[in-house]
Amino acid sequence: MISEIWTEKYRPSSFGELVGQEEILKRIAALTNSFNIPHMLFAGPAGIGKSTMALIVVKELFKENWKENYLELNASDERGINVVREKVKSFARTKSLGKVPFKVIFLDEADALTPEAQQALRRTMENYSATCRFVLSCNYSSKIIDPIQSRCAIFRFKLLEKKDIERYLKRIMDAEKITVSPEAIEILYEGSEGDCRKAVNLLQSTASIASNITAELISTVISSAKPKDIKIVLDYALAGDFQKSREKLLDIMLKESISGQDVIKSIQKEIWNLPIEPEIKVKLTEKTGEAEFRLVEGSDPFIQLQALLASFVLAGLGKG
Repeated sequence: MISEIWTEKYRPSSFGELVGQEEILKRIAALTNSFNIPHMLFAGPAGIGKSTMALIVVKELFKENWKENYLELNASDERGINVVREKVKSFARTKSLGKVPFKVIFLDEADALTPEAQQALRRTMENYSATCRFVLSCNYSSKIIDPIQSRCAIFRFKLLEKKDIERYLKRIMDAEKITVSPEAIEILYEGSEGDCRKAVNLLQSTASIASNITAELISTVISSAKPKDIKIVLDYALAGDFQKSREKLLDIMLKESISGQDVIKSIQKEIWNLPIEPEIKVKLTEKTGEAEFRLVEGSDPFIQLQALLASFVLAGLGKG
């Protein structure tokens, strides 16, 4: 039985438990140990440790008093100017408890704040810098106004590598007494695309079915097109057999309930394993990008994928 979400249950509680982001980790740990952190901006994709890093900084600074000295707001839910004027200001103007002379406000998904709210936040950061430090987290730092960026030390997080995610998952596997084959770990990492939270959720979903996790089981949970199936589709197309290629593609999409965008992603990865000239791979990658754009804009997935397969057929015939 799934008693609680593993992403929270096994959330790292110290700098030593974090995986990846080694350079950032060293810099932030040094600042935290000096008990004088600046305003900070954490930028990077989802699921790579930004929120966890902020929480660890606060716990290291305030120890058992961390809850009284920490305010967390999700800017995607509360993104208006009133939030900055009321919640943030009222928290920032009060003195901290303990030896550290400031409190910490963590604004998650700060790139969702309206420009007006960001302008109000800019003044708040300026006026209350003696009693409060701001830690902002965002996916795209370009959406944060320049005056705020200039007031922060910016840390750019990157997607986690396979070894980092594997190390983190091993801790969960040992604690939950589940076994995962090396092939399943590989598929887990590919399915997560460097997002540790997604990898943990996939592992938990699969572990609820069986304690001995295989590559086949992970593939079923992920519901993505298998590389070998996509390879068959592309091999038929490059051999000039459009009909068989089309039938196999339809079979994959209908029987395994895979979306057009997932198929496109699998095709894009598989292009580089095909036995064709590099110049043709580049052209087919461009065609794949065009098809993906049309799908995002709302075009019919199967029509666009058939058109993409037609490009592969022409490439195979030397007419692409």
